[in-house]
Parts: sequence; structure tokens; C-alpha cells
Amino acid sequence: MTQAEIIYLLPYLGAFVLSVILLVFIWRKRDMRGSKSFFFYTLGHAICILSFIFELITPGVEGKLFWESAQWIASCLPVIIFPVFVAEYTETRLKHRRELFAASLIIPILFTILVATGPVSGLTFKDMQMKASGPFEVVNFDYSAVMIGFIVYILLIVSASSIILVRRMKRPRRLYRQQTTPIIIGALSPLIALTLAAVDIQITPHRSIYLFTAIFGNLLISWGIYRFRIFEVEPIARERVFEAMVEPLVILDNKNAIIDINSSMLVLLEKTEKEVIGLQAKDVFQDFPIPIKSYTSVTYARAEAEFKIGGRSVHYELTVWPLYNSRKELTGRIYISHDITALKELENELRKLNSELEIRVQSRTHELEEAYESMLEGLALALELRDKETEGHSRRVTEFAVKLAKKMGIAGEELKDIRSGSILHDIGKISIPDEILHKNGRLTPEERIIVEQHPETAFKLLSRIPFLSKAIEIPYCHHEKWDGTGYPRGLAGEGIPLSARIFAVADVWDALSNDRPYNKAWERGQIIEYFREQSGKHFDPIVVNLFLSMVEKSEI
Repeated sequence: MTQAEIIYLLPYLGAFVLSVILLVFIWRKRDMRGSKSFFFYTLGHAICILSFIFELITPGVEGKLFWESAQWIASCLPVIIFPVFVAEYTETRLKHRRELFAASLIIPILFTILVATGPVSGLTFKDMQMKASGPFEVVNFDYSAVMIGFIVYILLIVSASSIILVRRMKRPRRLYRQQTTPIIIGALSPLIALTLAAVDIQITPHRSIYLFTAIFGNLLISWGIYRFRIFEVEPIARERVFEAMVEPLVILDNKNAIIDINSSMLVLLEKTEKEVIGLQAKDVFQDFPIPIKSYTSVTYARAEAEFKIGGRSVHYELTVWPLYNSRKELTGRIYISHDITALKELENELRKLNSELEIRVQSRTHELEEAYESMLEGLALALELRDKETEGHSRRVTEFAVKLAKKMGIAGEELKDIRSGSILHDIGKISIPDEILHKNGRLTPEERIIVEQHPETAFKLLSRIPFLSKAIEIPYCHHEKWDGTGYPRGLAGEGIPLSARIFAVADVWDALSNDRPYNKAWERGQIIEYFREQSGKHFDPIVVNLFLSMVEKSEI
């Protein structure tokens, strides 16, 4: 092959290599919507280029005519596939889609048969002769009615598909208008070259510029794929969502460039679409109150923002959602700003009402607590009035029990229960006859049995009062002993409620420290010695030791 022949072939070889590179690129993205149809569209043009190269280098008329026929047959593939590609890209819904596709194959198949039998029938190639094309010879012929008819068919198919694309451009989405433009130009470029060839207009030394315009068109469409991510952003689906939503909304790509934005967001930005599309989010939303710029590196987030519009506070909730392609790769993020002003106003109103209600509840609770305290103190006073000899006992023993409980780290409701139970510890004595209650001297066995029934009487009286369910432990169990010899149930050790163990120490201390009808007050040293002796018998060792340490420190 001569140098002149190689130089002449270089543009065609370059076009073919570019086609192969483009095919590899598209095949790697074959899972994206529309990319498979575009692959076969480009494949048809690549076969045309390769066939023409073989036509140039093949000697003899028959060989060149074979490769010329191969070019025309290969050109059927882009004609068949381009409408499919356009329908997929624009998401055009067609009735009887399969039937239409089958019908679209009829003319290309008939044309293929006529081209294949052209040398015999003479219906395609007329007045064939060899003609110089640079350093090579190619088959030259006049276009028959069949050839012209097929070119017209191609014009109709591409024009109809382009009309769909033009209608797509008229829709309000800006980014996709930019996407559609390279598709239309890329599809029309080889068609224009084919038309010029049919009317025998030659504008370059090369025999056919169709092949160059075909690769130019494919590269232009591919540039649209890369630059505007035709296959990675769902145009019509996005548009339907955009048109249906009144919430401010924006879509960013992986590089945080704005690729779509709706009118509600533009109103808040006080900008036009031309001023924001393609720009970086950090620049457009730099001073924007909705914190979009702070969430450009997350896949999902929720945030709230407040700003003034016309002197009125407006609240928005920003939601960030990821966008994935069919390979589960992150292609961008959608930012939806939902107006929650009404919800916030209702929330503030509810908060205000809750505060007022809380104040009222606290007030009523305080009143109830006071009434409750008064009732308990009234009951205790009633008992003391009945038993003058023990007047002040309930108040004193309650004070001792509460101090001891605090020393043990008891607080809150548990401490309140100990206080209430201490006040009511002898409520069961209401059932003891006066002659036994006020008797001087020791009780008979029968009288002691009656006295020892007062814890059970207390349980019967208080068990029906819900708010005394824990406080009842002291009236019911304060006569139980650590060693199990107490009454009424003979409980032992930690089986006795802690509150009752605490109170038992306080109760016996006060009983021995003050005069009773049946016993005179003891000396303090004698009481302390008795307590030490009863540790582990009558009293819980831990509780009594802590109590005695408080006595030594004059805390009791």
C-alpha cells in the first residue's frame, strides 16, 4: 500500500477507531436506560465505515460491489434502532409497541433483499462504473427509485423521531432541553450528508462524507451522554415529579452541580434557571437559609430551617434522598424542602397549651398533696387524741424514720411513701377497745392477741386506697422482726420490706425514749445498749448500726 493510499485511508481508519472506542464506552454503560439501543445504533454506523474501508482496498468490481452493498444493508440498523432509542430516552408510551416495531422492519428487510440481489435485478444499482476516489477506485452508480425511496424512508423515520425530541425540548425542564439538542444534531448530521450524496453534491475530495458525519453525530450524542448524563437522569420521570410538586426542590449530581431545579425553589432563590443550572450548590446556596450547602456530602439527611418572607416566619424541613442508577451507583441527590410552617405554628400553640396545662396540673397536684398531707396528719391526730399518752409519737417517729431513710440514700416517691406510712403506722389501733388501749400495766394474753391484730386492721383499711399501696408496708409490717419472731406474718430478714425495717428502729427508739402507760422512759445509754443487743434479732443490723451512728453524731 502506497503512502498516498495510507494518507487517504487515515480519516476513515480514525473514524472507525473512534467508533470502536465509543462502542466500548456505551457497552460499559449498557445497564443504563436507552444505552443498549444506542449501542446498536452506533454499531450500524461502525459497520458502514468498515465496509467502505474494505471497498476501497478490495480489488475488482465484484468485491467492491459486495462491500458497497454491505454499507447499504448496515445503514438499515441505525434506521431501525433510532426510533427505539428516542422512545426509550423520552419515555414515550406507545400502544401496540411490538406490532409497531415489527412493522418498522418490513421496509428495511425488503430493502436488504433488493440490495443483496441488486447486481442481478438491477433495481438498486444503476449504470455502475468504476470511479477514482483519491488513489483508490470505488463503484459509482446512479440512485435508482428504490434507493431514493429508502432515503426518503430514512428521512421520514428520523424526522418523526426528531419531532418527538423537539416536543421534548419544548417542555419546561432546562437540563433536558440541553440534553436533547446533541441527540437531534447527531441524528440529522449523517442524514444531511446522505441527502447531499443522493443529489450528487460533493463538498470534499472524499467520495462520501456520510461516514464522517455519522461518527461526528455519534460523538456528539456521546458528548451529551457524558456532559449531561442522558442515561443517568430520568428526564420525563423527573419532570412528572417536578410538575406535581409545589415544594422547593433541587437535584445535584455527584459533583454537587445543580442539574435541575423547580420554580418554587427559584422563587425562594430569587433567580432564574439560567443563573443556577450547572453551577455548584455551595455557590448558589451560599447565603440561602435552607442549609442545602451543608448536606452535599451525605446520602440521606433531615434538617429544619426558618427564615422571613414578607415579615412572616416560614419554616422548612429539608429532606435529602440519594439517586441511584440500575447498577446501584450513586448518581446524585434530590433535595426537597417541605413547608412545615403550619405544623410549627400548631406545635408552638400546643407547646403553649401544654405549658399552661402543666402549670394547672402542678397547681392541682400541689393542692392535692396538701389535702393528702392534711388528711394523713388529721388521721394521726385523731389517733393521738384517742390515746393522749402517745401524743406527738407519730410526728416524732416520722421525723426519725425520714432522717434515717435519707441517710440510706432513699429519695423521691419512695421517701414520700415512708413518710406517709410512718404517719399512719398505728392507724390499725382504731379497732382496739379503749380499756385495752389505755390499760395501765401488762396486758393479758387475750388482750395482747387483740392488740397484735392492729397491723392487719391497718392493711384492711388502707389496701383499698391506691396512692397508699407502697406506704402500707409500714403499718402492716413494722412489728415484724429480723429473726422472724415478729407479727402478724412472722417475716424475717430481707423478706421484711426495707421501709418497715427502717421504721421499726425509729418506732422502738421513740417508744423507749418516752413514758408509756405500761412503761417508763429509758435512759439513752440503756436504749443504745438494747439496740446493740437486738441487732440481728429485732432489727436489721445495717439499719440499726447506721441509726446508732446518727445518734452518736447527734443527728437524732
